[in-house]
Amino acid sequence: MLEYAVEDFFHFLRIERGLSENTLSSYKRDLTNYLQYMKDHDKTASWDKISRTDIMGFLYTLKDQGKSTATISRHISSIRSFHQFLIREQITANDPSLHIETPKKDRKLPDILSQDEVDRLLDIDMESKLSIRNKAMLELLYATGLRVSELISLKVSDLHLTMGFVQCFGKGSKERIVPLGDTAKYYLEKYISEARNSLIKKNRQEDALFVNQHGRRLTRQGFWKILKGLTLEAGIVKSITPHTLRHSFATHLLENGADLRMVQEMLGHADISTTQVYTHVTKARLKDMYQAYHPRA
Repeated sequence: MLEYAVEDFFHFLRIERGLSENTLSSYKRDLTNYLQYMKDHDKTASWDKISRTDIMGFLYTLKDQGKSTATISRHISSIRSFHQFLIREQITANDPSLHIETPKKDRKLPDILSQDEVDRLLDIDMESKLSIRNKAMLELLYATGLRVSELISLKVSDLHLTMGFVQCFGKGSKERIVPLGDTAKYYLEKYISEARNSLIKKNRQEDALFVNQHGRRLTRQGFWKILKGLTLEAGIVKSITPHTLRHSFATHLLENGADLRMVQEMLGHADISTTQVYTHVTKARLKDMYQAYHPRA
């Protein structure tokens, strides 16, 4: 039975490779689809009977279903790993996935806010302790380009306001130092002196910089809810995610002449090609501006 080999593969991934449950779920989802396709096409006798043409047929089915390039690439990776496992376990001597190329990923330019939209989003009436916190959070995000996971992980001790920088830990617990502008410093000082102590009065041991109304560390879901509310108040019709301010931070820096390597360092990108997507955004915006304003465009 084909299913037995798949179950053995999952056991191998869990026990010998120690993969996380999220990664295992991805493999399981991909290979369940793959196995079902082979069953539907009467390829259930043996893994030896499956050919490159069969795999290509499965991938074309995914494409016809409207699956993204990234999803199809992930399926190919799962299928390759599985067939390599079958060879290693001597279940088959044939690897039909060997010469299947991974499709090039679609380059999707990130959504960003205009300078006017940023100004509207950051125009927060600081009438309460929570609104002071919200102002400080968004000013910090736009000033530094931090990921939301980095923002909510910040401790008070990570702020170095007199020296003008924030210390954060990004992907892989990699530390980086990001400079702070005067505006962000001002509102962070205001939040710490006028709001945070009041918010943590029932939880004095909390070391998180940004806390909720109960004095506990703010969560990703909590921040997402706050951002959605502020977006509505600002009258912005774009679909804004927590990453939108990070994209806007990088794009606005490059538009104003910042060096690409400097932006890479501040964003914490390991590879500069990840940062280079923002140069495509600036070129696209420049083209749109030309089309909109040049009399002979």
